[in-house]
Amino acid sequence: MSIQANQLKPGMVIDHEGKLWQCLQSIHKTPGNLRAFVQAKMRSVKDGIQKEFRFSATENLERVSLRERPMQYLYADNDFFHFMDTENYEQVQLTREMLGDHVNYLLPDAKIKVTFFEETPVGISLPTTLEFGIIEAEPGMKSATASASFKNAKIETGLTIRVPQFIDVGDRVKVDTTTGNYVERAK
Repeated sequence: MSIQANQLKPGMVIDHEGKLWQCLQSIHKTPGNLRAFVQAKMRSVKDGIQKEFRFSATENLERVSLRERPMQYLYADNDFFHFMDTENYEQVQLTREMLGDHVNYLLPDAKIKVTFFEETPVGISLPTTLEFGIIEAEPGMKSATASASFKNAKIETGLTIRVPQFIDVGDRVKVDTTTGNYVERAK
């Protein structure tokens, strides 16, 4: 399927220069009286190498269709993360480079979707928000207002995020998986 470069969004996979590239970041620029272009940060699906490309805004790119399968995250050993298909119990492994920042949101037994190109796993897609328990938190300042100040807290995956002063160890919070920001206290 062909798309124009100005339609390129993070997460899309294109076939460019004989390789599959996943878009990590796409910025549409219109500098003064020059022609518009798209500056895209891409990662090679095969080997994880990151590279920046500049496309004319109207340039046609070949988008590749991917399919997702529901899987369960099992465990990590060194730089490999293991997932199991919940229907046929087949296992696949993905590297840390393929997962990128998504590794900060993986908990054992979590149900996620693994993305495949043909029969090769190329990445995962997470829900926009996930719930995590707080395992460490800085002490709150009593004089701070709830909306004005934040403190550091560590969630159960080891990621440190900024949370409001009223969040303590043991609380459960929702985290935006696209930005890593605190959303709200889980109910």
